[in-house]
Amino acid sequence: SGKTVLANFLSDTTENVGGEYTPTQGVRILESESQPEGSDDHMACEIELWDCSGDFKFESCWPAIMEDSNGVVIIFNPDVPSQLKEIETWHSMFISSQGLQENQCLLIAHHKPGSGVEDGRLPLASHLSRLSLVHSNLEEEPEDVRRAFRRYLGNVVNAMSESREREEMSIIT
Repeated sequence: SGKTVLANFLSDTTENVGGEYTPTQGVRILESESQPEGSDDHMACEIELWDCSGDFKFESCWPAIMEDSNGVVIIFNPDVPSQLKEIETWHSMFISSQGLQENQCLLIAHHKPGSGVEDGRLPLASHLSRLSLVHSNLEEEPEDVRRAFRRYLGNVVNAMSESREREEMSIIT
């Protein structure tokens, strides 16, 4: 679906770009800095992108991968109709089970080179249609994807700040 390509792009990593496709085995962690859009202090923050395999043979690892996550990005290939259904499974496993807010989640419809799919509306389940959806095309509009990801990061940073403030207030009272 393009998870590794997008993770490499968003983290400014050049390893494994192009060349032969190699499925991710389990998880790959990429660390980088990014400037979240709309965050309170407008400073770069350190992020970890966990490029998680979508292969169900790694399902036993998923609880450890999800622990203490602050946000989830689900990347799918809109050219593959079965992936539209799989998004519901990923939402249930990675988002609903973690109690994440809608603004801590992002759907990316990744258009591979030569894709025939337009950037139009996709037939998503109603609970998924409330999440932010970005169409990515790294050949034609790479900076649109980066801007959308920075907006999403701003949402995650703000959600983390609000959560920390609530926690501090609960200790005080």
